[in-house]
Amino acid sequence: MAVTRREWLRSAGVLAGASVIAGKGTARAAGPAASPPAAGSAELFDVPDFERQAQVRLSPMAWEYISEGAADELTLRWNRESYDRLRLRPRALVDVSQLDTRVTLLGRELPFPILLAPTAYHKLAHPDGELATVRGAGAAGATMVLSTMSTVSLEDVAAAATHPLWFQLYVQPDREFTRRLVGRAESAGYQALVVTVDAPVLGARYRELRAHFNLPPGVERANLKGLVTATGAQRATEQSIFSATLDPKVTWKEIDWLRSLTRLPVLLKGVMNPDDAARAVDAGVSGLIVSNHGARNLDTVPATIDALPEVVAKVGGRLPVLVDGGIRRGTSVLKALGLGATAVLIGRPYLYGLAAEGAAGVTRVVNILRREFEMAMALTGRTSIAAIDSSVIWR
Repeated sequence: MAVTRREWLRSAGVLAGASVIAGKGTARAAGPAASPPAAGSAELFDVPDFERQAQVRLSPMAWEYISEGAADELTLRWNRESYDRLRLRPRALVDVSQLDTRVTLLGRELPFPILLAPTAYHKLAHPDGELATVRGAGAAGATMVLSTMSTVSLEDVAAAATHPLWFQLYVQPDREFTRRLVGRAESAGYQALVVTVDAPVLGARYRELRAHFNLPPGVERANLKGLVTATGAQRATEQSIFSATLDPKVTWKEIDWLRSLTRLPVLLKGVMNPDDAARAVDAGVSGLIVSNHGARNLDTVPATIDALPEVVAKVGGRLPVLVDGGIRRGTSVLKALGLGATAVLIGRPYLYGLAAEGAAGVTRVVNILRREFEMAMALTGRTSIAAIDSSVIWR
């Protein structure tokens, strides 16, 4: 999609008004539209700027795959709009000259509560794929969660990492292969296992179907080499809803089995129902991620920020609860923590950074959100993570 002159001016930070007023409220155009220059680092200021630039840089197929939601994309929209509807309650005359954004998660201190969510196929966005992402995450001091569907092997990503890594797991129908995959992650130094539990099948993703999505030549599911079902197209057909690399038979007994395989803390990603949260506590997992799969699977489920408070209440502080989906501003990070999240994860935003500027773009997107978060803390009079609670939300 072409970048309009108005969008370019906004991105360059020079849009002072929509028009120059002449006479009786008559708007006079600033001049004939000119083709905007290609955006560079100096013209990209916030996540929406990176999103627009990513659409220019990505192939149409890759753009549809990354940006799409399921079916009518109602949940995709709600993920964003629900944050917009939440208002912040500021406090004045608080000394905010020192801000502490450190958070302890799974026994380790992180410099700020923003992690990189697992997303697939980074080589669709940049030739270096997950290697660029992990370098960008490291430069920003952020923890990255690597997807099973990475286009670079988990070992190669770990070798390039300078900050903690977690590994996201799709339990494969081949349980022995799954067992080896978990062992590989542990041996490579990953510090947590994130099991996605909301995808026994894929959702109705029509935009990628219309774009004829398929992995381009040279792009592969690097962690699934040797798995016969991991070759070729993985989409369900009109005759079947099932996919070759997702197992619809996974139940709570597989969670018990996975915990028996590894010393790593096991988190469940994709918990929306508070009853599932309660059962997860009983199952002995180490954490939960409230997620609707980026609104890519089941449409019309609630926004994750709307589901978060009930899950937090059910857990009752016995586990850390993280949340992803719809975060585009640092104010959203503050709102999520105010509603009980221990930390947040971002997905599409860092992919936009990856597409726009490679590793440097990933770093900049994380830094932008961190800076906005710090601004929001200061402007609401919250000087530490511990000071952020539900009173930061305007009721």
